[in-house]
Amino acid sequence: MESPHEHQQGLLLSRIITNVEKLNEAVMVLNTALHEINTKNMNTELVAQMWKNYQSNVLFHLEATDSLKEPV
Repeated sequence: MESPHEHQQGLLLSRIITNVEKLNEAVMVLNTALHEINTKNMNTELVAQMWKNYQSNVLFHLEATDSLKEPV
């Protein structure tokens, strides 16, 4: 004879498994979207790094040549 609690637990376990599978699919879709976003942002990141280096080099040059002036 099967316990009624065992049947309820089986149903709950089935629902949990289904929900975890759906969650896993959603996380995979999210990871794919984030990967695409990161790939598309690589050029922006590169330009930002180049600009930062340029700014640092200009500041170094101005300090080295004593041309750095206070902002107005």
